[in-house]
Amino acid sequence: MESSVLVIAIFVLGIIAFVVGRSRSVAISQNVGGIRFLNSLPFYYGALTALWCAIPSFLVFAVWSLFDDAIIRSAIIATLPAEAAESVGGNLNLLFNQIYNVSVDAAGSESAPDYMVAAAQHLHSMQSISRWALTGLVLACALGTSIVVWSRINPQLKARYQVERVFRSFLFLCSSLAILTTIGIVVSVLFESIRFFAMVSPIDFLFGLEWSPQMAIRADQEGSSGSFGAIPLFTGTLLIALIALIIAVPCGLMTAIFLSEYASSRIRDIIKPMLEVLAGIPTVVYGFFAALTVAPFIRDMGLSIGLDQWLPISSESALAAGLVMGVMIIPFVSSLSDDVINAVPQSLRDGALGLGSTRSEVIKQVVIPAALPGIVGGVLLAASRAIGETMIVVMAAGLAANLTLNPLDSVTTVTVQIVTLLVGDQEFDSPKTLAAFALGLMLFLVTLSLNYFALHIVKKYREQYD
Repeated sequence: MESSVLVIAIFVLGIIAFVVGRSRSVAISQNVGGIRFLNSLPFYYGALTALWCAIPSFLVFAVWSLFDDAIIRSAIIATLPAEAAESVGGNLNLLFNQIYNVSVDAAGSESAPDYMVAAAQHLHSMQSISRWALTGLVLACALGTSIVVWSRINPQLKARYQVERVFRSFLFLCSSLAILTTIGIVVSVLFESIRFFAMVSPIDFLFGLEWSPQMAIRADQEGSSGSFGAIPLFTGTLLIALIALIIAVPCGLMTAIFLSEYASSRIRDIIKPMLEVLAGIPTVVYGFFAALTVAPFIRDMGLSIGLDQWLPISSESALAAGLVMGVMIIPFVSSLSDDVINAVPQSLRDGALGLGSTRSEVIKQVVIPAALPGIVGGVLLAASRAIGETMIVVMAAGLAANLTLNPLDSVTTVTVQIVTLLVGDQEFDSPKTLAAFALGLMLFLVTLSLNYFALHIVKKYREQYD
């Protein structure tokens, strides 16, 4: 039986087990005076039977699937003659792949050696036996555990407690999975970053002014050491993010204030969905717009007023990328700010108005300070979105790692360089490839610092206005 069919069979058996367990509890309740004399509702007896039917079966299925391929592979390799490994230079993975291809495509067996055809037939046989054995074991486990729980159903069985304990354990596993995933990401990035810093000095990386990670193939070629000064990348990232936030934060915040405090319900129902459409536009579309419209317009405007006499003007600029990115992240600020402003209790507004404050004074001195924690969260989300954006920067700002504060010049960002470094055939023992992990670690630390700052602001003003 195929794996997908087997999973569906487990679900069907679980549903049947639920119905059978619930029916048995109802039947037992009739002998003791009714459902109210049961320790739990019939639903929980059915749910307990279904859980004991499905969970052990899924565990058996998962463990079998985890080790099945490795065991079959080892068994097939062990039956091969010595010359089989020599024919592929000792690469057992390549040898097993060839055997697997022969087993899948029987037409290619004519040109294959006899030992490979025999191994392919053996592999096909073992896979078939494995599937049927797994099917029998899973179905036997599902039926066996269901029968055991079904036989234990009685009025004193604490079915609700056991079901809730299972769901608590499941929720704990889900939360632990999120934590373990975060820890795994940090450890993997940190481990590869340590390998990079063993080859390149952290001082040169953090304070170097030149970024040229190209590595030569041979050590006797010029430029084989590369330059890994990340200051140009940090500067470009902060410059574009700053331009984007200068556009997004005032526009988003003022839009949220208008929609929540001044606009009628009809205008709000029209404007807010139109703003949120901006969040659904793919970033590559923004990139096309920035590269084909905004960047040429900025260049032509700068040339027409003579800015090229004082500043270099590039066809790809940080200003173009920042402007378009700012428009893209306006919904992140406006939607979240609008929600938190609407969440401010009306009693605060009424009290301030009763003391003689004008509507604008109420907004500036009462509503905005009370909603500041949520507004900071929206701005932080927008900043993270701006720092992590890649496509717009590639298409509108370029790939040149220029150390400049001129918004009309081409720059690049950390995320763009991470993508660039991981594209190609470089090995993972090369400083060029490992530099991507070091950049990722720096980006993680910056984001962590922003989160800490935001939590500090939220805690301070939440205590003040609670």
